[in-house]
Amino acid sequence: MPTVTKNLIIINVLFFFGGIVALKYGFDISDYLGLHFFMGDNFNPAQLITYLFLHGGFTHLFFNMFAVWMFGRILEQIWGPKRFLFYYIVCGIGAGLMQELVQYIQYIVDFSTSPVKTPEGFIVPMQEFLNQLNTVGASGAVYGILLAFGMLFPNERMFIIPFPFPIKAKFFVAGYAIVELMQGIANNPADNVAHFAHLGGMIFGFILIIYWRKKKNRGSNGTYYY
Repeated sequence: MPTVTKNLIIINVLFFFGGIVALKYGFDISDYLGLHFFMGDNFNPAQLITYLFLHGGFTHLFFNMFAVWMFGRILEQIWGPKRFLFYYIVCGIGAGLMQELVQYIQYIVDFSTSPVKTPEGFIVPMQEFLNQLNTVGASGAVYGILLAFGMLFPNERMFIIPFPFPIKAKFFVAGYAIVELMQGIANNPADNVAHFAHLGGMIFGFILIIYWRKKKNRGSNGTYYY
């Protein structure tokens, strides 16, 4: 397994089990390393990176790291460790920025003019509510990896459960993007998933890949060749 892919998986696993141990002693690392809403007191810019190494449960961790292993190792072998790690971090930061933007829009639309209430009808102080907005997980970076795989190997055939036939990578990635967009628009708070953050990882990954392609195809006189 390539170095960066292997180390990303190891670090995420260590943070996960370290968080479990810390929680037994009354210390929740997500309060400090999770990505808080920027208008909350608990926000720190470094959280745009640290939140990538935290997960909300074993299933969340497993599927993210499985995707990193399955697709990330291929990208690292093609791009090299430095470019792959840079891409991973950029997609993760992009996902975090998208999540912050969506939360800000939600704040303006739903909470800036009316008090926040609990299901029992009690009013929650605004700063307390803002500090409760917390995002964890590497999913945004993972969706960026999926996008990159689909762009580099668009016609690669993949067997995806529950489909009994192979699907081309480009259709697989496009389908994922459409599903995330639809679920994000549906805005079902019960699923507790940052769908627009996933799209943010894909968008930033797309922009970065297009930039690299243009830079690669640029002639010595500054002209692009396609």
